[in-house]
Amino acid sequence: MELLDKVRETIRQHRMFRRGDTIVVGVSGGPDSLCLLHALNQLREELGVALHVGHVEHGVRGEESRADAAYVENLTRDWQLPVSVEYADVPVYAAQHKLAIEEAARRVRYSFLGQVAHELGAGCIAVGHNADDHVETILMHWMRGSGLGGLRGILPVQILGAEAWWSGPAVKLVRPLLEVPRNEIEVYCQQHGLEPRFDRSNLDLTYHRNRIRHELIPHLESFNPRIRDVLRRSARVIADDYDCLRIQGLQAWESLARESEGTVTFPLKPWLKLHPSLQRQLLREAIHRLRNSLRDIDWIHVEQARMGVEQKAAGARITLPQGLWLFKGYDEFVIGETRPWPDLPLLTEQELRLNIPGTTSLPKSNWQLRAKIMNRAEMPEVALENEDPWQAYLDLERTGRSLILRGRRAGDHFQPLGMGGKGKMLNDFMINAKIPQHIRDYLPLVVSPQHIVWVAGWRVDERVKITSQTAQVLYLRFANAG
Repeated sequence: MELLDKVRETIRQHRMFRRGDTIVVGVSGGPDSLCLLHALNQLREELGVALHVGHVEHGVRGEESRADAAYVENLTRDWQLPVSVEYADVPVYAAQHKLAIEEAARRVRYSFLGQVAHELGAGCIAVGHNADDHVETILMHWMRGSGLGGLRGILPVQILGAEAWWSGPAVKLVRPLLEVPRNEIEVYCQQHGLEPRFDRSNLDLTYHRNRIRHELIPHLESFNPRIRDVLRRSARVIADDYDCLRIQGLQAWESLARESEGTVTFPLKPWLKLHPSLQRQLLREAIHRLRNSLRDIDWIHVEQARMGVEQKAAGARITLPQGLWLFKGYDEFVIGETRPWPDLPLLTEQELRLNIPGTTSLPKSNWQLRAKIMNRAEMPEVALENEDPWQAYLDLERTGRSLILRGRRAGDHFQPLGMGGKGKMLNDFMINAKIPQHIRDYLPLVVSPQHIVWVAGWRVDERVKITSQTAQVLYLRFANAG
């Protein structure tokens, strides 16, 4: 099949364009993008589309890259096509955002092309990724330990807009050359008298992709000369399998996942009944939603989290990429930004009896609850305006000494101080007080045989407050002994 026929079929199969569309074509000046532009220019009347060229001079290769920009401007003038050129400083962008040069260049390039598309009201952006780029990407993802999503390689149609770094509106990115090998592109350029620019960085073996291109793939071809076709076929099968599993995964997500305040929470019992494939999908989905700038999520991170949920005890914490944590509780586990298990005196045991007076240590933490008994006259008057939420002054006669620490239970209620003795369901109080959802089950409650006397960190009960009739005071204070 001729190159133009392959391009035509790829566009038709994936419904890349509609008649009347304006297409922003990313052109670097290299053989792939030059071939793409020439092919689309040949087909534009047949397709009923208009073309607009976009070029980014990355500020990486000095005079050579400035010559590339001049070349693209001269070419589009000769072909009577409109062009937009952006001059960027990718090394500075990479340093500011702590990115590799390749990733920084990709972001800068797509951001600019997306901006041009938005300004023109263009239907999509077309770029020159080819069949060999596709193979290289599959291998890169496989070596990184990617899941099925990564093993699909490069997608023929993709929506840009979900990434955190993307500032513009969502835009469609298409790859009409994705079924065309690099050698056919080079032949096409020769046949049509095209003189692409040469980027010396494509020979630099310090770049991971170049080593795959120039070393790994030729080695694999010594075992199977058709390894590129095999990998592309495998990617097509994986893409279909991924789509099928994706539907099941989204159904499981809707059923189980709770998103709130930078966290995702899953109930343990239903989770443990899921097939491992769905568990991995949901973990990847949670990480992606919390860190949508993270392009590739390593298999090892996902598997450590999955096995940790299954095997570790309540209170376990598991590190995930980019500052995310997974915390396992008794009935659920939480994935959260920074630390879903904050540096607070939270309770990971079902119940603890308090030492009064004395010190009660909270398991698996440096926190202690220190209890002291004093006469009312010893209590400083400023204590009545207590500004430390992790200490409480209570009427000992009303609390008694048989106190325990425990987490919340279904049906818990108390009389929050300041509400005139009016009762309130504990769950409603926690919601109204904006207590983060992922710590509500672990917030220590000081409880007497009759009722809750203190929701630690938030409110004491009206019935145990200090009054003029109080003779002895129970002073409770959480302290970090670490």
